Amino acid sequence: MKGDIITKTMRKAIIVSILILSLFVFYQVSEAQETPNPIVHAVLFYSTSCGHCEYVITQVLPPLFEQYGDQLIIIGIDIGSTTGRTLFLNTIQYFKLQSGGVPLLAIGNTYLIGSVDIPEKLPGLIEQYMAQGGVDWPIIPGLAEVLAASLTAPTPTVETPTQALPTANAATPSPLSPTPTSSAGGMIIPANNNLDIGGRLARDLEGNILAIIVLVGMLVTLYFVISVFQQAVKRRPNDALSWPIPLLCIVGLIVAGYLAFVEVKHVEAFCGLVGDCNTVQQSDYARMFGVLPIGVLGVIGYIMILLAWSVGRSSNKRNAAYAKLALFGMTAFGVIFSIYLTFLEPFVIGATCAWCLTSAIIMTALLWMSTHPGKAAIDYIFHGDKYAKPRKSYRSSFKSDGPRTASQPDRLKNGAQCDSTQQRGGSDHRIDDP
Repeated sequence: MKGDIITKTMRKAIIVSILILSLFVFYQVSEAQETPNPIVHAVLFYSTSCGHCEYVITQVLPPLFEQYGDQLIIIGIDIGSTTGRTLFLNTIQYFKLQSGGVPLLAIGNTYLIGSVDIPEKLPGLIEQYMAQGGVDWPIIPGLAEVLAASLTAPTPTVETPTQALPTANAATPSPLSPTPTSSAGGMIIPANNNLDIGGRLARDLEGNILAIIVLVGMLVTLYFVISVFQQAVKRRPNDALSWPIPLLCIVGLIVAGYLAFVEVKHVEAFCGLVGDCNTVQQSDYARMFGVLPIGVLGVIGYIMILLAWSVGRSSNKRNAAYAKLALFGMTAFGVIFSIYLTFLEPFVIGATCAWCLTSAIIMTALLWMSTHPGKAAIDYIFHGDKYAKPRKSYRSSFKSDGPRTASQPDRLKNGAQCDSTQQRGGSDHRIDDP
């Protein structure tokens, strides 16, 4: 009897436990269905010629996409396109920035700039917004239209992070997966059209026009240098006229030093009212052979020019000649290299760096002042003093440190007068007795 009661009681307890467990499971499933996983949305502005952008897209974002999966969605906007450039400017105005560079990531009401700021702060922001239930796309004017076109187009581009940045020769990224939806994680790259020269110029119209003016000035200076070397040396250049060279070198060192600091530290540059320095400094062309920052190269160049100018004032004629020739050679190389960089800004990069133009103008002025001394140095080295010594003018033959003496025609004339006077028995000089 007692055994039956215990058995019935156990059955009831088991049934109640199963019912409670079922209700708990059903509640958890319903809650999970009603509360989807939080999703963080962000916008990344990049340039196809930006090495820092490539680093962020290929090195920083992949671990985050792997960690958060479809809970992290980032749309990439190429500022090289007309639509992307307009949206980029709208973003700068939205966050009330004085200037902006790429890579720039907008997430919620926060923005991150550069390949240092994004890796350091983005993971923490993602966790913060995840804890808050996710965050929608930033409220940037024009972004909704871009999103609508990207997420509803027949063949939009969704790419893996390692392939998200197109190369300079690629037309547009190739699609790697079917049409994305708003819940598909990863990086979305809207389809872009290649910009022609006019489109690149329009990206930074005022700065690019100024770059073209400076480019023409440097070409005119090169023509002047070539014409000087086609002429014979008529006079020895006056070394006293070279005093602006050290002053220009000091200014050039300041400019190049600032650019070197920006390139090495990966910080945002102050661009001023004209140009887009950050786009230029973050491009692949900001480093020589992809290794040496152009700013560091400029610092080395200005120091070498200043050293050559100092040796050129030496009393040793041959050492001075070689120093002046070296000064001319370095400034000539600097101008030719500046022509190459200045050409890239409006016609390839589509943005102009005011600091770079300043350095180009300084280098052009240095070449202008070192051309005549360089030509005279070449003639001295290969031909000796007879080509380097100044020609004496007719007036200089009468100059002397002592009192002026009568020339030969004057002495003959005076002698003739004395002879005629003696023949008349007179004298031109009379001495009165005291």
